[in-house]
Amino acid sequence: MSDEESYELLGFDNVLLPVGDLDEAVRFYERAGFAVGFRLDEAGIALLKVGGEMPGILLRHEETLAHRPPPWLHPRVWLEVPDARAAARVLGEAGIVPLDEPFSVTTGWTVEIADPWGNVIGFTDYSKRRELGRRP
Repeated sequence: MSDEESYELLGFDNVLLPVGDLDEAVRFYERAGFAVGFRLDEAGIALLKVGGEMPGILLRHEETLAHRPPPWLHPRVWLEVPDARAAARVLGEAGIVPLDEPFSVTTGWTVEIADPWGNVIGFTDYSKRRELGRRP
């Protein structure tokens, strides 16, 4: 590739998740602690904020998508939180059942949830490797 044809990866724009019902998806993710950055019903999209970063999780309405369990060999999006085990408790109190109990990873703890369309979101902390995590 020549310099004129090359490109540079600058960072994430958004992570797109297909959902079968935008209203239901927004309610689910609000219960999970996400704030809606914007919503464009005419385009069938809603952006969920992730921390102070500009990119977020973009929910995209797909008419033919029905509720389904998460496929286990499926991409997952993990988001950093201060305490994953506390996140699991808060999610449970909001009526969102984690896929499993919080589990230990090299950097700390992680808990995963699935939305009604099988999209898996993980909440992970850096409690074992604080020097690698973000500073709240």
